[in-house]
Amino acid sequence: MPGCLREIVTGMCVEWGLSIRMAFGAIRFDTPSTHCISRRTHQAAFERWIREICETFVPYGYRRVHVLLRREGWMINMKKARRVDNELGLQLRNRQPKRRVKSKLREDRQEAVKPNDF
Repeated sequence: MPGCLREIVTGMCVEWGLSIRMAFGAIRFDTPSTHCISRRTHQAAFERWIREICETFVPYGYRRVHVLLRREGWMINMKKARRVDNELGLQLRNRQPKRRVKSKLREDRQEAVKPNDF
């Protein structure tokens, strides 16, 4: 989005002879957000590698994937591995404990007919 705004503002400055500040005031947007240029590299290979690991080792979470990536030579942060894992939708679903499953399958309780009747 800031890249598109940068193009709009430069077009306004060239065509209409406005200053950058006036152009940003016209579109009601902050100037610092367009001056900042992202230094983040494209991570297609990194995402593909994480997807491969998660497809071959299904029960692995992002922590275990991070360990495997470090062994392969990728120097990444665990937070980055978690973010990419979350973006790709590879998070493991939380399992319900067996006690809850059994209680759902259990029949309705019988009413007590006499004292100490379970």
